[in-house]
Amino acid sequence: MDIGEKSRAMVAARLFAVTTTVAVGMAAFWLSFATLRDLATLAHIPASDAWLFPMIVDGTIIEATVGALVLANSPDRQWFRRVLVIGAMVSIAGNSLHAVAAGKSLPPWACALVAAIAPLSLLADTHGLALLFRAAHRVSAPVAEAVVDEPIESDPVSVDTVEPAASPAPAPTPQPLPVPARAPAVAKPLRPALPLQTMLPISVPVGGA
Repeated sequence: MDIGEKSRAMVAARLFAVTTTVAVGMAAFWLSFATLRDLATLAHIPASDAWLFPMIVDGTIIEATVGALVLANSPDRQWFRRVLVIGAMVSIAGNSLHAVAAGKSLPPWACALVAAIAPLSLLADTHGLALLFRAAHRVSAPVAEAVVDEPIESDPVSVDTVEPAASPAPAPTPQPLPVPARAPAVAKPLRPALPLQTMLPISVPVGGA
């Protein structure tokens, strides 16, 4: 058998395994659903609401399975594994108890156990949902921090392509205002010297007294 035939055989085997698993799972779910619904009726739960009991049990098992798969590398996976084991045990015990009861009403202690399964499943499912949200927050927080801390790389710009900034134009130098020319000073003519007699107010007789 060559490599191509082996590959086709592996694909066919996987397809057959998946189909068988889905078919068996649907058949088992239906039988378990019918049995647990009848068990709820034997535990004095109204027939109109008895179908909710298998939904609670099997729904808790499904959530625990999904949580265990999603949180494969998380310490919170242990919680889902415990819930999965307990849920499977409750489903098995319920189916076995239904077979033992053989259509008769359950004793009071069994009715009390059936009635307690619903609130206990609600607590387990709510806590599991909180663990899933917390795990999703832990995963998204480092991604957001990495995006914020990532430096922004600018495109390198060549020095040759950078144009130098234009130098500012020099400020205009203030020009001095023109000083008006003064007219040349005109020299005043000198006054002629007066005779001594004119200058002296006392007249002097000529030739003696």
